[in-house]
Amino acid sequence: MTQQEVRMTPTEAPQKIAEEDRLRADLYDFLGLLLSAPPAERLLKQTAGLSGDDQTDLGTAVAALSRIAKHSKPQAVEREFNALFIGLGRGELLPYASYYLTGFLNEKPLAALRRDMAARGMTRAQNVYEPEDNIASLMEMMAGLIAGRFGKPASLSDQKTFFNKHIGPWAGHFFTDLEAAKNSVLYASVGAVGRVFMEIEAEGFRMSAERSA
Repeated sequence: MTQQEVRMTPTEAPQKIAEEDRLRADLYDFLGLLLSAPPAERLLKQTAGLSGDDQTDLGTAVAALSRIAKHSKPQAVEREFNALFIGLGRGELLPYASYYLTGFLNEKPLAALRRDMAARGMTRAQNVYEPEDNIASLMEMMAGLIAGRFGKPASLSDQKTFFNKHIGPWAGHFFTDLEAAKNSVLYASVGAVGRVFMEIEAEGFRMSAERSA
């Protein structure tokens, strides 16, 4: 799996967003970086410097990731990443929405995502040929919607629509599989952070729908 960049030419000046939304976008971006390619030494050090807590499930997961990152070497993490996502022919996991939802690559979930990307002004970077429905790209897309990288910051309703259609139905299962994968060491903790974050996002969107009902 290679890094997947989705981008558009800015059409207006960046807008400020609420601190809570900025933190959400940052976490989506962080997961996208870790899942797009093996972390270089700088990102590994930044991960080791994260601070969590034992008061929340997310804080506990972040603290565990930080502890493991402190004892991880870039070369070992690269071998882990390759075993998980590349391997000989294929890695232990196939991190694509189409695969998780249909059992095959390049199926209807990818076509639906491409339609929604076009409607929101998202375009795949040149010279990148990996299907857009990989988990790293979707984390990046969600961050961009929240932060307003594709125009105005997406409304909570639009974020919910995108999440429920393209991320919610499968990302939690993927992160659970990543936690339990036989080749996961650092990435077991990445899986835990992702799983808990997906649960928080799904619950947040559900509660917002109840409030607006």
